[in-house]
Amino acid sequence: MIHAKPLPTYLSKRFAGWKATQFEENKAWYARLADEGQRPRAMIISCCDSRVHVTAIFGAETGEFFIHRNIANLVPPYKPDGELHGTSAAIEYAVKYLKVSNLLVVGHSDCGGVAACVSMCEGHGAEFEDSSSFIGNWIDLLRPGYDRISQAENKQTAMEKQGVIISLENLLTFPFVEEAVKDGSLSLHGLWNDIRDGGLEYFDAGEGRFKPV
Repeated sequence: MIHAKPLPTYLSKRFAGWKATQFEENKAWYARLADEGQRPRAMIISCCDSRVHVTAIFGAETGEFFIHRNIANLVPPYKPDGELHGTSAAIEYAVKYLKVSNLLVVGHSDCGGVAACVSMCEGHGAEFEDSSSFIGNWIDLLRPGYDRISQAENKQTAMEKQGVIISLENLLTFPFVEEAVKDGSLSLHGLWNDIRDGGLEYFDAGEGRFKPV
């Protein structure tokens, strides 16, 4: 038997408020989106962290971004093995069918998933080392970055940025992504957001470092 309850009261009230204001004021736009389908300008891969609000950061309108969120905003390498791959499916849909022209990987400060990976790499976090841990298996994607930041003063921040870089590297293992990048129809971008001060940095591949936007 499926167990599902009605919405909490505070969410029902928020919905009613949205429907009466924002929706009513933009009914024509929502009707157009429904009739014509979505045509997002970019795909954004960001963290599930509730403090990361990419539509607010970029002032995006409804229908402007195709957004995929997962633990620590990671992209796995291309692996067409017939298993379930939510992130890879989202990338395939965005690049091959929606034809987005920009794909952004957005990391952030104080990321819990990254902290768990650092803990694993330092020999702690035994609960994540268990093969039954979905979190542990997922954030293991980031483990190669630990060797790269061994001399970093702030390993947490350095690993958060490595997560973005590793994801950019893994994106290019997808044949359709590599092809779109080569023919100029797709641009990849790596970003890191400082939650505390609202800062945003981008990865400069030429210089191999993050720089303020």
